[in-house]
Amino acid sequence: VQLVESGGGSVQAGGSLRLSCAASGSISSTDGMGWYRQAPGKQRELVARSTSGGITNYAASVKGRFTISRDNAKNTVYLQMNSLKPEDTAVYYCNAHVRERLTWTFRDLELWGQGTLVTVSS
Repeated sequence: VQLVESGGGSVQAGGSLRLSCAASGSISSTDGMGWYRQAPGKQRELVARSTSGGITNYAASVKGRFTISRDNAKNTVYLQMNSLKPEDTAVYYCNAHVRERLTWTFRDLELWGQGTLVTVSS
């Protein structure tokens, strides 16, 4: 099982980007899914997170500008980023708690995506 991210890139301040993250493999279900980011020289921080039931929470710095959503049938989570600022520049990582289906049982895993770079220029 793995997470595959897409949608990063470069944009001017005020612009928008949409990130996608799909969990693939023998997955029975997904629980929490979310996005973290790490800027150069800084620690990784939570951006937004969603439970399987759709309860969301956001970092204060992105609230009102970013929207997290998910498609449970596709095991996919999205991050719509609007009104981007230069300080949003970072590598964005997808995170998910999934239940992997094995031959006779299940295994709970925490997965991380490979990261996708978002660059916002002023």
